[in-house]
Amino acid sequence: MHRLESLVESLLFVSETPLSLDRLCSLLEEFDRAAIREALDCLLERYGGEGRGIVLAEVGGGFQFRTPAGNGDVIRRLTKARPARFSQSALETLAIIAYRQPVTRAEIEYLRGVDSGGVLKTLLEKKLIKILGKRDIPGKPLIYGTTREFLELFALRDLKSLPSLKEIRELSEAAAFEQQEELPLAAPPEEGRE
Repeated sequence: MHRLESLVESLLFVSETPLSLDRLCSLLEEFDRAAIREALDCLLERYGGEGRGIVLAEVGGGFQFRTPAGNGDVIRRLTKARPARFSQSALETLAIIAYRQPVTRAEIEYLRGVDSGGVLKTLLEKKLIKILGKRDIPGKPLIYGTTREFLELFALRDLKSLPSLKEIRELSEAAAFEQQEELPLAAPPEEGRE
């Protein structure tokens, strides 16, 4: 392993948040950008294979070491952390904001059909959404958007990584097909009975 690759690996390992290529370049100013990108590519190849205990993922506009999702149950035994759980209303609100941002509370409530103030407050506290500013219309309502923490939590490289509506429809159709239960066949009539 080359020294630069070792340095990049160390920085990614100790960082609590994803590191962008720009951030890595500023931390490793003695190396040129192309060399740092090459070191990243080598690490992505090394830590991208199946069966590894850690993987290097591009999330939230940067790179971060993560554990595979399939190892989560065992890791929670050590960390005693509970997986992130969201109410249906929180997921609906988060989806609306992710796909329609920047969006106002009134627009969210129009789409959901219910008051969303409490859900917005919770999502703000969890730092999954943020206030982007105020819309330049009467009343100057706040506008909301997702945060880097949102991208990290859902393992998204950027907002373009969100599934398209077509992909969502296909997934829901496949799930509905899998959930169908077989109907029991009528028992054949016994001989001698009619």
